[in-house]
Amino acid sequence: MTPPPPLQDWLARFVRYLRHERRLSEYTVSSYQRDLERAARWCNERGLHCWADLSQQHVRELVAGRHRVGISGKSLQRELSALRSLFRYLVREEEVVLNPVQGVRAPKVRCRLPITLDVDQLGRLLDVGATTPLEVRDLAMMELFYSSGLRLAELISLELQQISTDDPILVVTGKGAKTRRVPIGSMALQALQRWIRVRPELAAVDETALFVSRRGHRIHPRTVQQRITRWGVANSAAGHLHPHLLRHSFASHLLESSGDLRAVQELLGHADISTTQIYTHLDFQHLAQVYDNTHPRARKKRS
Repeated sequence: MTPPPPLQDWLARFVRYLRHERRLSEYTVSSYQRDLERAARWCNERGLHCWADLSQQHVRELVAGRHRVGISGKSLQRELSALRSLFRYLVREEEVVLNPVQGVRAPKVRCRLPITLDVDQLGRLLDVGATTPLEVRDLAMMELFYSSGLRLAELISLELQQISTDDPILVVTGKGAKTRRVPIGSMALQALQRWIRVRPELAAVDETALFVSRRGHRIHPRTVQQRITRWGVANSAAGHLHPHLLRHSFASHLLESSGDLRAVQELLGHADISTTQIYTHLDFQHLAQVYDNTHPRARKKRS
């Protein structure tokens, strides 16, 4: 039997490393794998048949080519991060000597503030009655996103046994397999209790996931996104409703009320506080709007 080409062989080993040693979520592993398989195809097309053949100049050509066809700076940053992580692993395994991705940067990304919903908008969306088991599940997922600021991958990976009505604290595993404790608000806890009561109508007997699909097994990330978007359309949401919008709203509303950036960083699971600081801009926008609308010297005199 012919052994797999070195590119694919080491890529498969790296994916196993991410899954079993670093214990990253399946969603994150799939993202790494997709980006690296694209890079492997690019190498094969240029006659580079093992990762050690890839030079820093090759990496720059790869990034430049992707940029020319319209790939955003943010996507290129993610792809470079995946490639950089692969080469750190290859250096550790002594397959390569140097990491050619070090020093290569993606085009600058224009800083865009995350879109959020205000409290009243979210209230109207979350106070809608749920009648079917699927609707009860969808409402519980949305309440949990907004109550606890979860990432999509974190919600997908939740197990039924993690929910306790006696202790409204949830231990979640975030990026880099880091765990953190987040509170579950009373409205989210009620929604979860309603879902747990009807969950047996959908869940397979041996399924341990908290949230399941209509087929009875752990729900897929794409299904969560589609169902939440559908909920937004059905209930006249302002703009596109998606999981990260609920996480952004969670962060913005907490910071607006408390002003405690460190606490928000901890609850979001951000490794670097600079990631959390973007919400201070959102908070300032709100304060500036209040100022413009209320301060007597900020408003133009009416004729």
